Amino acid sequence: MLLLTFYCGMRIGEVVSLRINDVINEKGEVLDEIKLAAAQTKGHKARTVYVPARMQKELKNYIAGLKSTASADFLFRTQKSKHFTSNTATQLLQRIYERSGITGATSHSGRRSFITDLANKGVSVRVLAALAGHSSIATTQRYIDINDDMLKKAVELI
Repeated sequence: MLLLTFYCGMRIGEVVSLRINDVINEKGEVLDEIKLAAAQTKGHKARTVYVPARMQKELKNYIAGLKSTASADFLFRTQKSKHFTSNTATQLLQRIYERSGITGATSHSGRRSFITDLANKGVSVRVLAALAGHSSIATTQRYIDINDDMLKKAVELI
């Protein structure tokens, strides 16, 4: 769940809504694009999530370890084999961050890092907005954290 927020910029609500058939094809191969239905997104607009190769590898390993890979099953289930809610997944990620010694992180931190990291690599705000599923680039711009490294790189462009 955590990696999908960092590598794909997904919201935790989108992550917990995933079913196995959302991420693998009929041959059992991990998809390079996840098609989210409107009901799976915050803005209730269908969108495509692009899955980088490193996330595809993580998903392949994760799915290989599942007891059941029925296509309609939720991709992530609790210890009691129940579906995660956004709230329970948020609490889980919060505990993971705390146990790792990371303070101030939330279930949205991966998404924020995803957008900031791509911005830092020169990806345009329009592309970032599309990847994030934002209808306004103003929303996307609020996600981009500016740091000293970005500022140093910017002035070196002169």
